[in-house]
Amino acid sequence: MALIILTTSPRVAPGLLTGQAWAALGRHPVRTASADHPYLPFLAEAGIEVETVTPDPAALAREGRTDTIVWLAAQDGEEAFMRALGQAAITLEDPPVIEVLPGSYDLPGARLLDLVRVMDRLRRECPWDREQTHESLVPYLVEESYEVLETIEEGDRAALREELGDLLLQVMFHSRVAQERPPEDDGFDIDDVAAGIVEKLVRRHPHVFASTSVSGAGEVSDNWETIKAAERAAKGAPESAVAGVPMGQPALSLAAQLLRRAERAGAPAELAGDLPSELGARLFELVRLAAERGLDPEAELRAAARAYRSRVEEWETRA
Repeated sequence: MALIILTTSPRVAPGLLTGQAWAALGRHPVRTASADHPYLPFLAEAGIEVETVTPDPAALAREGRTDTIVWLAAQDGEEAFMRALGQAAITLEDPPVIEVLPGSYDLPGARLLDLVRVMDRLRRECPWDREQTHESLVPYLVEESYEVLETIEEGDRAALREELGDLLLQVMFHSRVAQERPPEDDGFDIDDVAAGIVEKLVRRHPHVFASTSVSGAGEVSDNWETIKAAERAAKGAPESAVAGVPMGQPALSLAAQLLRRAERAGAPAELAGDLPSELGARLFELVRLAAERGLDPEAELRAAARAYRSRVEEWETRA
């Protein structure tokens, strides 16, 4: 005889259970302490009776010695009850076998549903979160992006996980703010954001999701730019090779991206000569030289800046 602890995920639609779970539910008495368990209506529809009882770990452990009982666990895990049940069982001379049977499993990405739920509650109940707007959140988006960059440069993989979470929060926050606007006022939610990027990735990877063949990464990049140009044309956007380059990005990466786009379009090199501002022209030329060598000028200058910071800190220590 045994106690079968049936667990279910709150991130899976109620009623979706494994074959083993349905078999156990149909073969043995079922008990639960959760009168509002989301699976109860589905089990009732399937003709499975579930008795709602006051949790009594000792009594359940004793009963498990002579009968096989299925315990439908609350979706929060019922940690305290499970600990008490285990303790009650080991005090018995002939303890029952306790088997944990997962009734449903999280799919990859399922924990994002928790983030949706938490963000929704924060937006409703936290005074600070409630008053935020797209505009007020901009500094945090920029800050978190740079913190992700810093952890990558430092090779701190443990910190990268945390910083990516902070950046993901910003995406979720903006989506939750936009959700409060009606669709006719450009409102959207996190599902719209995810759907948009999925459609874009599928569209821009015909060598993966369609019959296009490519010879390597270079051709993938060329196809990407061709598809982007077609998308801009479909939207009535300018057909310029440099259209869509975000001008608000740091100047070094801005110059590098403009040069890449122009070179890909076959723009003559002399367009980069005689630019306004002598110093600006010299900096732009350095960016062009970095591109010729296959270097990222932003990353190169950041590396130099980090080295300089270390030297200053060492100097201060010796001073």
